[in-house]
Amino acid sequence: MTTLLLCIGLLVLGYLTYGKVVERVFGPDSSRPTPCSTMADGVDYASMPTWKVFFIQLLDIAGIGPIFGPILGALYGPIALVWIVVGAIFAGAVHDYLSGMLSVRNKGASIPEVVGLFLGHRARWVMRFFSLLLLLLVGVVFVLSPAQLLGSLTGLNVQFLVACIFGYYFLATILPIDKIIGRLYPFFGALLLFMTLGVLMGMALGEAPVLPNLDITVNTHPQGLPIWPLLFITLSCGAISGFHSTQSPLMARCIRNESSGRLVFYGAMIAEGIIALVWAAAGMTLFYGPEALFQVIQSGTPSLVVEQVCRTLLGPVGGFLAILGVIVLPVTSGDTAFRSCRLIIAETLSLSQARAAKRLALAVPLFIAAFLVSTQDFLIIWRYFGWSNQTLAMLVLWSAAIFLRQQAKCHWIATLPALFMTAVTVSFILQAPIGFHFPPGLSNLAGLVAAFLALVALLRRPRQPRQQGNRG
Repeated sequence: MTTLLLCIGLLVLGYLTYGKVVERVFGPDSSRPTPCSTMADGVDYASMPTWKVFFIQLLDIAGIGPIFGPILGALYGPIALVWIVVGAIFAGAVHDYLSGMLSVRNKGASIPEVVGLFLGHRARWVMRFFSLLLLLLVGVVFVLSPAQLLGSLTGLNVQFLVACIFGYYFLATILPIDKIIGRLYPFFGALLLFMTLGVLMGMALGEAPVLPNLDITVNTHPQGLPIWPLLFITLSCGAISGFHSTQSPLMARCIRNESSGRLVFYGAMIAEGIIALVWAAAGMTLFYGPEALFQVIQSGTPSLVVEQVCRTLLGPVGGFLAILGVIVLPVTSGDTAFRSCRLIIAETLSLSQARAAKRLALAVPLFIAAFLVSTQDFLIIWRYFGWSNQTLAMLVLWSAAIFLRQQAKCHWIATLPALFMTAVTVSFILQAPIGFHFPPGLSNLAGLVAAFLALVALLRRPRQPRQQGNRG
């Protein structure tokens, strides 16, 4: 238990120290008007208090990624805990803060539009493609998992529950952000905190030794899958996630002061890292070795692991409430995923979203496409989600590095994690069955070469400072 608490303490320390470094490099301006005051429309641009914006941001980004990803990552052993701590502090939270603040500085623009400002028109279209693909996959994944959990709790037909969740998503996508999301999320946040603290306390008070294996040098995956690059794709949201950059603009449109950015964007990622640590530790603690954990996952999905963990640690009533908390996580990310999809399409087509009819015109075909994708195999969808998620994170980090270099600021806070994620994503897609299936050695070498070439391209770009806020 001491090791787990130490990891959580390191995340908090990272927020208090490295978070301030990142904030100082970017340079927030508390006197600068934010989009919620300059572009208020009562639909997507709406001023909200910082505490509420923080909870919404946390619930937006904390889908099933910081639960399912760490459960799958636990199969590799305690090295997963190391990546959660290091990745969240130096990669994920940096990614979230810079993407959020760049959106604040540019009229709350979606991430493809922000990237286009620094990488050009072609990059904008690449980002539009990856963002829309990822958001669609997120929306679908975050329908199936809560429906399965609700089905196990209530005995209701899963397809009926899928339809109900899709109906809620549709309403949350087209209604003003303060009508459903702004009102319900604070309550959902309390449920999320109960779930996380409940599982943590259950392990502390339980009979099973917490984290019985602390040897980070041994890969314990039952199938012998390699740590590089699979662990860094599998864990995703627990350490770094490109999905977060698609969500940050939602709160960039609602934040009242740039000085709140560290809490809202960097802090929410640290909080998600804590959730990920708890679930990774639960996966390593409550099952008799990675083989037993793998068997439970294979017999269903990681949602079955969630159900068993909650009921074992918290009993029937506490387990029921904890499972509700786990259901809330994907639901509160799925609704904003579809909302972000609508906004990106609207920006691409230059369509105003002030009128309900125009929001419906985009939402209806979007949900038809999502329903068709939802009929496919969950594990296949998850693999494509993982790669597209981390590829988007890599592209956003490179964009942030270019911005910082143009502003004559320390770009290395973004460049170093961008290099790492370039090597990871290129290596993965070259050797993965869903990619090109090349030999691992060749794929890993190609990943390192791609990272080096990307660094050379960054350093060869001329230092031409751009005016911050050139969209507003």
